[in-house]
Amino acid sequence: MNWMLLVAQIVVVGPVPVSAESYPLMASAKLQTVVDLAKAGYVEEEFFVSGRANVYDWSADSALTVRAPEAPYTTRILLRRPADPRRFSGNVILEISNVGRGYDLSFTWGVSHDHFMESGDAWAMVTYAPENITALKKFDPARYAPLSMANPAPSTEKCSTTMEEGLRWDMFSQVGALLKAPRAGGPLAGFNVQRVFATSHGGELPTYIAAIHPRAKVYDGYILHRHTNLTRMHQCGTAPPASDPRQVLRNVDVPVIRIVSQTDVPGTYARRRDDSDAPGDRYRLYEIAGAPHADWSFYPYIPTIEDQKKTGFDAFLASWPFAYQCEPAMELLRVPIMTYALDAAFANLTRWVRDGVPAPRAERVAVENGGTPQARVRLDQSGNAVGGVRTPHVEVPTATYFTSTKGPGLCGNLAHQEAFDWGRLETLYGSSRDYAALVAASVDRLVRERWLTERDGRRITAARLTP
Repeated sequence: MNWMLLVAQIVVVGPVPVSAESYPLMASAKLQTVVDLAKAGYVEEEFFVSGRANVYDWSADSALTVRAPEAPYTTRILLRRPADPRRFSGNVILEISNVGRGYDLSFTWGVSHDHFMESGDAWAMVTYAPENITALKKFDPARYAPLSMANPAPSTEKCSTTMEEGLRWDMFSQVGALLKAPRAGGPLAGFNVQRVFATSHGGELPTYIAAIHPRAKVYDGYILHRHTNLTRMHQCGTAPPASDPRQVLRNVDVPVIRIVSQTDVPGTYARRRDDSDAPGDRYRLYEIAGAPHADWSFYPYIPTIEDQKKTGFDAFLASWPFAYQCEPAMELLRVPIMTYALDAAFANLTRWVRDGVPAPRAERVAVENGGTPQARVRLDQSGNAVGGVRTPHVEVPTATYFTSTKGPGLCGNLAHQEAFDWGRLETLYGSSRDYAALVAASVDRLVRERWLTERDGRRITAARLTP
């Protein structure tokens, strides 16, 4: 399918007006941590996007068939872009909104927004799930009245509801095509869009890549944060089992970079695959030493308590967005290991697509008893992971990073650290000057090898990671 043909099917309304009483959920000025977009030369706009989408079945042999054709939908996109088109990099980063809280969240923006704005990238978030549309309608019934993912083929099956998640696949293709097209009146009219990259923290995007990308061919590259299982294609469908060969992405004709935190390495060991530079199978797996499944950078940019309550869900402070504590009681890890890794991944993906320069290959995190229930990450003398994508935090450590924590709920996905005492620091590094020199040498090498962006390298060197 020619992606340009998808654009003709789309109706766009917006930018949707903003007032004190009516504004987007996840508006930058209404988050618990406010990013000054105007100071960065950026603007924020919301658009409603309407089109028609098929609902698909996807068989074990990868055949895609239409279950229900041409069903109408309306969703929303939240766009942050340079105010001046001359500052635009040519990159659009489209993030699938996270569904874990029942309303839209944008984890990738939280982790890497500084990199996007310093690079001149445009970032957009698309509402992708029926439950998130329901939350938007509760948040502001008048503003979000047009949104719909109505079930085109209700049935008597117990799984059947009034909304159909299976509309999201074509919807995602059409939103990507809309952002890519030089369309008058479109969200990026007047901008020279060269590349549209998709990213997500859930299983929807790898499912899209495996099932829909070969047909739609809209996106120029993908960054998959984590290694989640594939999802079902529609609300009454069944997700592919863990043993299904489709769980391991292969033969995608655009670059795919998969980012896996140290927390997730043992559980995703069976889905590892070799990196590849083949023209029809460009792939990188980056396992990030010292990085947890989620850290502090994921949560500052969540809605205010008031706005969370309007969605109908429980409200939490960004400083600890959970209803329980872990063991030991802790704060979210504020060490930006994942930010550095993700910033570099986006920079390397751009070079791969724009210039044909392959992304660097990384050693895997060392795993003992891989593929068994006893799998665990091998640790060095500092208690940090051996191998993987490295940062100065684990190359010149001042702490042990525990990338999982005891306790209920999501505690197993959260990290805590144990700082080295002064005696150990003196034994390791002698003086602060010697320590700073080691950090600088680590930064220089990691920037040269493209594991750190130059901007992040300067930040680390300036801070010197002082113990």
